[in-house]
Amino acid sequence: MTKEVLLLKCGEIVLKGLNRKRFEDKLLGNLKRRLKPVGECGVSMRQSVIFVEIPEEVDGDAVMEAVRKVFGIALICRAGVCEKTLEAMQETAERYLADEIAQAHSFKVETKRADKRFPLTSVQTSQHLGGELAEKYPHMKPDMHNPELTIHFEIRDQYAFVHAGPVPGAGGMPVGTNGRAALLLSGGIDSPVAGYMMSKRGLELVGIHFFSYPYTSERAKEKVLELGRRLTAYCGRMPVLVVPFTRIQEEIRDKCHEELFTLIMRRFMMRIAERLALDYECGGLVTGESLGQVASQTMPAMAVTNEVCRTLPVFRPCIGMDKEEIVQIARKIDTFETSILPYEDCCTVFTPKHPNTKPKLYKILEAERALDVDALVDEAVAGTERVILG
Repeated sequence: MTKEVLLLKCGEIVLKGLNRKRFEDKLLGNLKRRLKPVGECGVSMRQSVIFVEIPEEVDGDAVMEAVRKVFGIALICRAGVCEKTLEAMQETAERYLADEIAQAHSFKVETKRADKRFPLTSVQTSQHLGGELAEKYPHMKPDMHNPELTIHFEIRDQYAFVHAGPVPGAGGMPVGTNGRAALLLSGGIDSPVAGYMMSKRGLELVGIHFFSYPYTSERAKEKVLELGRRLTAYCGRMPVLVVPFTRIQEEIRDKCHEELFTLIMRRFMMRIAERLALDYECGGLVTGESLGQVASQTMPAMAVTNEVCRTLPVFRPCIGMDKEEIVQIARKIDTFETSILPYEDCCTVFTPKHPNTKPKLYKILEAERALDVDALVDEAVAGTERVILG
C-alpha cells in the first residue's frame, strides 16, 4: 500500500512579511486541532508547504474532509509518497493513480523540482516519465493542451510525491489571526453565512443568541445550537451566549408603538451584544443583515440600530448579497436545511403588521423613554447562559 500524504498550499498568508510565522503557526495549530478527532496525523511545514501524513489505520477521506474546511489553505493535493528516483516515481504513479489511468484517454505529465539537487530538470523528468507511461499505456494519448488526466510529480527535499492535481481548499485566513468578534446568531439562513464569511477572514467567533421562552420553544434554541455546531467545522470551538429576551420584548410590546417594535428590539440586541462582546474581548459585532431584505434592514433602519453601538464596529458581510447568493453559501456549509426547520426565533415574536422602514432617530429615542433601558440590559446580561460548541 502506497504511503499517503496531503500537500497543503497556503493562500494569502504567503504574502505576509515579518509576521508571516505567526500566521503559519496559527494555521498549523488549527489543523492539528481539527484533525485530532479524525486520527493521529503528522503535521509539519517545509518549503512553504504543509505536509499531513496519513497513517494506514486512519481514514484518508475523513482527513481530506476535515482539511477542506480549515481556513488559510488554498490548494490540497492528495498524493502518494515515494523515493526520489525515476523508477520509484513511475511505479508509484501506476499504483496510486491506477483508477485514473484506466479511465483516461489522454494525459500529460507536470513536474515540480523543488529539490534542485535532483539530476534532471523538471522538463527532462516530465519527458522521461511521460514517455514511459505512454509506451506502457497506449490507450492514453499524450495531450499537452486538454488532457483528461494530468499526472503531477513533486520532487521535494526528502521524498517525491505523485498526485492527479489539486482541489480547492477553504481559502481565507487562519481563524484567530485577525482577532475575535461576536456573531448575532439567529435561527435563520443569513447569520450562519455571515459567521462563516467573517471566520474566513481570520476571526474567532463568539455566538450570541436571543431566546424568548415561552414564545419560542426549546426546539428553536436547539436549532440555533445545531447551526453553531455546523459552523464549528469551519470556525473551530465557539461559545454561544444565550440571552433571555422575553422580558425586554414584553416591555416593548406594552409601552411602545407597534410600528417601532422591531427597531427598538434590534437596538436592545445591539446594546446587549456589545456589552457581552466586550466581556469576551471581541473587537467587533457580526450580523447577517442584507440591505433592503426586510424592514429593519433599510439604510435608515440600520443607521438607527447602529446608533447604540458606541465602542465596536459592526460587520455585515452579507450586506450586498441577494437571498439566492446567501442560500448558495448556506447549502455549501451545510446550514441551510437546519435554518429552514419550522421553529421560530425571537425576531418573529410581536412582529408589527406595518413596520417603519424610514425611522427617525428622535422618535425612537422618545419611545425608549418609556423603558428602563439600562435595567433591562443589565438583567438580560446577568441571565445569559453560556454553551460551548466544538
